[in-house]
Amino acid sequence: MILTDYFKSEYDLTWDYALECGVKHGVIRLPEDDRFDVTDFSHWEKIYKAFTDHGITPLVLEPMPNALHDHIKLGDENRDECIEKVIKMLPIMDKLDIRTVCFNFMAHIGWLRTRDDIKERGGALVTGFDIKDFKESGTSISAKKLWSNYEYFIKAVIPYAEKYNIKLALHPDDPPVERLGDVERIMISFENINKAVNIVDSESLGVTMCQATYLMMGEDLYEVIPKLADKIFFVHFRNAVGNKYKFHETFHDNGVIDMADIMRLYKKCGVDVPIRVDHVPLLKGEKQTVAGYTALGRLYAIGYLKGILEGIG
Repeated sequence: MILTDYFKSEYDLTWDYALECGVKHGVIRLPEDDRFDVTDFSHWEKIYKAFTDHGITPLVLEPMPNALHDHIKLGDENRDECIEKVIKMLPIMDKLDIRTVCFNFMAHIGWLRTRDDIKERGGALVTGFDIKDFKESGTSISAKKLWSNYEYFIKAVIPYAEKYNIKLALHPDDPPVERLGDVERIMISFENINKAVNIVDSESLGVTMCQATYLMMGEDLYEVIPKLADKIFFVHFRNAVGNKYKFHETFHDNGVIDMADIMRLYKKCGVDVPIRVDHVPLLKGEKQTVAGYTALGRLYAIGYLKGILEGIG
């Protein structure tokens, strides 16, 4: 596994913390404003150079820029223009050797939690989801429409992903419930995701193994990981307790998944890809702007992951 961390495109202390923890590779988020042109190599190069000058080599793009991907998932009048821009991103990524894009197919509502103040070990706060607390968004889309939009997108982009040797790593819906109000969801089971990554026969189409989300689906990781092994391009290292309708995050060493044993399974299956910690607790003395992405909790999680990786060789 290649140890990475998740970084915004503008410098902050997490860049330094990661380096101090021995992390040398990055999962990067592009700027989300009108000044950044995803089709302009010079715009990407400036960000790439900022990371490499700091000692971090970007390997994965996450997420696919929402300004493009939201239209693609909805299949609206801007879809084709946005797909063209995605296609123009791929040769730029090739030049910079950023080989993987983590994308999802959650329309209208992305990853969702209904609380961010659940007490975990020692009083640390974590995020959680309870379907009973979900509030209607006033939007709607059907599973049939989502499947159609997904197939349209994949068939348009995959030839170029293959040409430029870029991996498209599909993230499951989080939470993996059948619907949120009138918004249906499709990437909610191994069966559906296996269907999705075999819409076309391509070595460029695979998955982000967000292991806790698969667990919340009710899937057995010891069955799913071997079946998807050749399609796992990226791993989100996360732990949780509960089920798809009611769950919460945990410290990485305090959930249902035996994290060291699951890492042995990845190794046994030959999965050797970028991996990052995900959704960490809020520790005392720290404030959060995005729940699950604070710095101190990441330090603990990175150290724990790094210890497991070294422990299993």
